[in-house]
Amino acid sequence: MNDTATADIWPTVHTQRTALAADLACLTAEQWATPSLCDGLSVREVLAHLTSAATLGPLRWMWSVLRCRFDFDKHVADRLAEQLGASPAETYDRFCRIAASRTSTFGPKAAWLGEVIVHAEDIRRPLGIRHDYPVDAVTRVARFYVTADFTVPSRTLTSGLRLVATDGPFTHGVGPLVSGTTLALTMAMAGRGGYCTELTGDGVATLRGRLT
Repeated sequence: MNDTATADIWPTVHTQRTALAADLACLTAEQWATPSLCDGLSVREVLAHLTSAATLGPLRWMWSVLRCRFDFDKHVADRLAEQLGASPAETYDRFCRIAASRTSTFGPKAAWLGEVIVHAEDIRRPLGIRHDYPVDAVTRVARFYVTADFTVPSRTLTSGLRLVATDGPFTHGVGPLVSGTTLALTMAMAGRGGYCTELTGDGVATLRGRLT
């Protein structure tokens, strides 16, 4: 994955969705209700959000936003509720059905790859599930995050810091050092402050302060 603009994300997205489905196949009702890393959402609700993202093409997205009168929080909440279903089993089945979907809305492909990786980790980490994400895929997301405040303020969060991955080729910026795995750096850039405990360097305090 060398070209952020043109490289095909879909084989990686499909693999990561399938892996997430396998990890969640036997959750209990209590586990489905576990708070995710997304404020205010359970792991079940984050899974429904991932399903929603894979079912909204540009036209349906525009219709939804217009219907919500450009209230994007309401748009996200309504589409999540649409895919939640009546039970965790239905939420799970709906996600499994979109595992091979290539549907997405507007924006760079790397953003939608980030959507899958970040939200999968939002679900797995609170459940204590470990997953080895492909370093090249996470690197692609990290490289995108430092260039734009698209769905998360990642560029702003890392401005004036030097980021260095310990497990891959990702490096960016100048300034106080923030070092760690590519995944920990990416999740911190996505606003998940808990990952700062996995980072080292003189710039971690600055990054943590911006996140809080």
